[in-house]
Amino acid sequence: MERCLVKWNRVRAADDRDAYVHRVLINCFHSSRRRRWHGERPSAVLPEYADVDPTAGIDETDAVMRALDGLPDDQRTAVVLRYYAHLTELQMATVLGVAAGTVKSRLSRAVKALAQDPHLAELRDPR
Repeated sequence: MERCLVKWNRVRAADDRDAYVHRVLINCFHSSRRRRWHGERPSAVLPEYADVDPTAGIDETDAVMRALDGLPDDQRTAVVLRYYAHLTELQMATVLGVAAGTVKSRLSRAVKALAQDPHLAELRDPR
């Protein structure tokens, strides 16, 4: 977000500001993954809540992260934009610079791969 603030004239001049900002976020994420050290890591628990059990949800988070790491970059990006950033398919297509059909097929393949992922098997409802 700092990069967007520093270059606010570029953000303001963009046709779709949301897509521009999301693209900057994706590029920064990919750049951070290329390096061996990822810098600071965000904390899920603020110091005010230190008395809360720090291990709650670690297994679920680990399983989801392992499953996402198993996806190709394009599918992982599509899943994050759709389900974390809550973008529509058209917004995703604009951010990624691809056709809406490509976004749909990437999401479809990613969801299918996640449904079959063994890391997520324990999180599924036993029906």
